[in-house]
Amino acid sequence: MRKVKEQAVVPYSVNRPAEMPFWNEIVCGDSAELLKLIPDNSVDLVITSPPYFQQREYDGGGIGNERKPDEYISALMKIFQECVRVIKPTGSIVFNVGDKYEDSSLLLMPYRFAIAATEQCGVTLVNHVTWVKSNPTPRQFKRRLVSSTEPFFHFVKSQDYKYFLDEFLKPAEEPKANGNGTGENVGKKYFLLIEQSTLTPKQKEMARNALEEVIEEVRNGEIQGFRMKIRGIHSEPFGGQDGGRKIQLDKNGFTIIRIYGNPLKKDVITTPVESLKNCPHPAIYPVKIVDEFIKLLTEKGDVVLDPFVGSGSTAVAAFQNERVYIGFDISEEYCNYARKRLSSVKHQLSLWERSNAYAE
Repeated sequence: MRKVKEQAVVPYSVNRPAEMPFWNEIVCGDSAELLKLIPDNSVDLVITSPPYFQQREYDGGGIGNERKPDEYISALMKIFQECVRVIKPTGSIVFNVGDKYEDSSLLLMPYRFAIAATEQCGVTLVNHVTWVKSNPTPRQFKRRLVSSTEPFFHFVKSQDYKYFLDEFLKPAEEPKANGNGTGENVGKKYFLLIEQSTLTPKQKEMARNALEEVIEEVRNGEIQGFRMKIRGIHSEPFGGQDGGRKIQLDKNGFTIIRIYGNPLKKDVITTPVESLKNCPHPAIYPVKIVDEFIKLLTEKGDVVLDPFVGSGSTAVAAFQNERVYIGFDISEEYCNYARKRLSSVKHQLSLWERSNAYAE
């Protein structure tokens, strides 16, 4: 049952349909029941990662604890059929389903689910997008390789679905000719910033050498351009996670981001597994992945629904991209955490906006 209501003021204006419940809410309850309250053809994107088959004991029970694979797929289909009902003809459904070993053999659970969805629900499977984990769990198996990928299945119920290909995996900044100037001026500003920085003499020497190497790559046409971040001069990567760039900034005092131009839009997303301080959820859904699908499949003001919202990553990505979010989860603990996480993101946004206002 629905237990707690949480509403948010979003940084944009969207008219809420009178019959549409759960507008910008994280709701605690059984998604199989809550989905029935969503009107037909009212959601632009359903994106979720349901509990995997017999992987963990999730707080509140629910899907994932079935005894047999067929029972798990059947439970997922009840949810999926409701998702098909609630999305608009222009909408999409994206499901991430993990695999499971049984008696040393993979069950191929994601593919069992995808086949059942297409056969039972009349949907089209547009893409199988592979999430490549850049930091998989460092296990040392003797008789198999470490699993470092998971599938995201993109389904539609009509061929009128929204699709914004240019927004998918788009560089944070549009590349400029040669990235950092032309001819002898390529990267010149960074040499000056290195000298102005508080890096140690050794770090400055490393930074200059790395800068000379990447400048040569630009001049040889190997890359279109680059950006350099220097500790104390530029802001750190957003989010504060212990990723590669943050490690380089902490250890070397700088990091270089190479720009390769406009590559093919491939069905692969490479990003680390996320970790959040004091998060009760055992498997955090990376915001980066949700962010890319939201940009690919929706517009500002569209409605994004996650029937297994967990730690709140979908709601965070929707809010940051100026979409309406709806999140369901059977665990009250996860719902409370997701609400707190959203409140923190909104507070950070408010501080950023006030800081920019003062700067102007």
